[in-house]
Amino acid sequence: MPQVYEAICDAGALPGTLVVRTSGKFVQANAASKGRLFIVQENYLALKDVDTAWPAGARIIGMDLLDEQIFRGRVPTATSITQDTPLSANAAGKLIPATTGTFVVAFANETYNNTSGSDQLVSIRAGKGYAFA
Repeated sequence: MPQVYEAICDAGALPGTLVVRTSGKFVQANAASKGRLFIVQENYLALKDVDTAWPAGARIIGMDLLDEQIFRGRVPTATSITQDTPLSANAAGKLIPATTGTFVVAFANETYNNTSGSDQLVSIRAGKGYAFA
């Protein structure tokens, strides 16, 4: 069962994006984020779907990226991943293939070529123990 944490997030947060906890609040993760990361869960309490962002200033739910669990992470449109690809966060907290010098936060658990025209959720596993691609 995922370990979940609640905290205020000053900006809107889309399910499947990465956040970090700073001074008791969640803030959007970015390419430089490392250490303990959380993945935003959908707002099931308000019966919202996975493509509806939590509003700015809301108390959101962040799931701890535990090694033994599978999560659904958000991949930007026009991004292709293959199974086992190391992934990093982009400037918007979405997952992209890691490049040299970026912090690996997860690994793709499936192959997906996002030509849908919108961000999509893909199966991922935490990349614990990895520093840089």
